[in-house]
Amino acid sequence: MRMLINAPETVVADALRGMAAAHPELRVDVERRVVVRGDAPMAGHVAVVSGGGSGHEPLHAGFVGPGMLTAACPGEVFTSPVPDQMVRAAAAVDAGAGVLFVVKNYTGDVLNFDMAAELAEDDGLRVERVLVNDDAAVSDSLYTAGRRGTGATLFVEKLAGASAEEGAPLQHVTAVARRVNDSSRSFGVALSPCTTPAKGSPTFELPDGELELGVGIHGEPGRERRPMMTSREIADYAVGAVLDDLRPQGPVLALVNGMGATPLLELYGFAAEVRRVLDARRVPVARTLVGNYVTSLDMAGCSVTLCAVDDELVRLWDAPVRTPALRWGC
Repeated sequence: MRMLINAPETVVADALRGMAAAHPELRVDVERRVVVRGDAPMAGHVAVVSGGGSGHEPLHAGFVGPGMLTAACPGEVFTSPVPDQMVRAAAAVDAGAGVLFVVKNYTGDVLNFDMAAELAEDDGLRVERVLVNDDAAVSDSLYTAGRRGTGATLFVEKLAGASAEEGAPLQHVTAVARRVNDSSRSFGVALSPCTTPAKGSPTFELPDGELELGVGIHGEPGRERRPMMTSREIADYAVGAVLDDLRPQGPVLALVNGMGATPLLELYGFAAEVRRVLDARRVPVARTLVGNYVTSLDMAGCSVTLCAVDDELVRLWDAPVRTPALRWGC
């Protein structure tokens, strides 16, 4: 095992200590595993809180800051955070306007966020929940009932966060988040497996010369395995699967995402192929984001996420954001 770590059992705490050192604008509670925007709570503003297992960085803690998340709760690697973390996060950022929980559709995340919402409501907080279930590859998986929550989490967190930053009420921020999720689909491809620090070896087997079409962000099986394909062929398959499910009637936001070990040289080449397919299908592209944003540790591969947008959603996408991993307009 070749990893830049001290020990598997301290990898998350060590990463949070590093985040605290690099980003003093955030309040990072290493022991309690909560990352909070430095100026929270903001009077009159809805708080947007998310979280999930570590190993998908920069999701979620890397998206805490003005214009996006108010707080994030990192769990152990590929393991849901616990309800106490979410309750602490909600209490730390609630300013009386309510709290929105953004939850990826994985069984542990759903159960723990639901329990946290009940506990927070018992404490007098107003809490809404939005489930992200954008995966177009499979209808059920090892970790979910229904579609998996993947790349659209970034879109939901950015657009809901921008709406909250404008001072929109909880009902509207929640409606934006649900509309973004309903308007998004994703498809992932693995070129290699990932390795968790605790296991120290690949989490699944992928023979040399093969790839996994429709892989999940924890390495869950997809639709099928095939011999290695070119970037053009992968784009034809992945974008086609997303468009056949989403069927957008207007412009889209496009996320060309790396799974953690894919260099930008390859991702930008793949982005060109994604754009080729969209142009051929006459799908206008409003904005494109390319990079490693919703990752799977050291997995090589990519995913494509498309979100059908209108003028309001494009405006919210363009709104200023200042987080460790996403920033513009500031």
